[in-house]
Amino acid sequence: MTVGNRVAGKAAIVTGAAAGIGQACAQRLAAEGARVAVTDIDAEGGAACVDKIRAAGGEAIFLPHDAASENDWTRVFAETVAAFGGLHVLVNNAGFAFAAGIEETTLEQWRGIMSVNVDGVFIGTKLAIPEMRKSRGGSIINMSSVLGITGDAVMAAYCATKGAVRLFSKAVALESAEGGWGIRVNSVHPAFIRTPMVDRYAETFETTDAGYAELGRRQPMGRVGEAVEVANAVLYLASEEASFVTGTELVVDGGYTAR
Repeated sequence: MTVGNRVAGKAAIVTGAAAGIGQACAQRLAAEGARVAVTDIDAEGGAACVDKIRAAGGEAIFLPHDAASENDWTRVFAETVAAFGGLHVLVNNAGFAFAAGIEETTLEQWRGIMSVNVDGVFIGTKLAIPEMRKSRGGSIINMSSVLGITGDAVMAAYCATKGAVRLFSKAVALESAEGGWGIRVNSVHPAFIRTPMVDRYAETFETTDAGYAELGRRQPMGRVGEAVEVANAVLYLASEEASFVTGTELVVDGGYTAR
């Protein structure tokens, strides 16, 4: 992995960073010079992520965080700014998925996934903007999915949340650009990526390896992605290399949506 200073001096928050894509994003940003607030409901995993970053010479803190809670969001921003002196990057990564037919999906399940995958992105974005304006600009990166672009059977609730994230990001990007706030807003759309969440899905096949082989066959490149490949896309959007990139979706899917 390349280590450098592409986001040196920037203060970042990465939600859902105890494992998977979020952890990879936090580590990648820290490796390139960002000071990172790692947030998650999983305190043990979040602390382990911070330990890895510090062991590699990076700077990070862990903050317990329920992304559906506005009170938690307010505290996370206050503690991040107190620790790092400002905010320049927010990666709204926290989220979850479940598979269920539309007739089997309960209103409780629907509201539960909306509260994290959509409400969490809304609250985080809303509260990040004034802090980033104080820092004279920033980058908000909202984690969507290929299922925010295409549909999939028995994933209606998840698709709805990720589609909402995609268009929400575009609308806020326009508001920011037209307001002259200096804040860029983009969404990232991974396909199947090797993470603990996808591990659980792969385990529903005869073997986990068989599950990953099947998932790989669904993508034109013939394999699932790795979390660091998504983190590299996030790093680009967080950096000044993407200074003219806003209101778009960066798809990391091995060709899944090209069909």
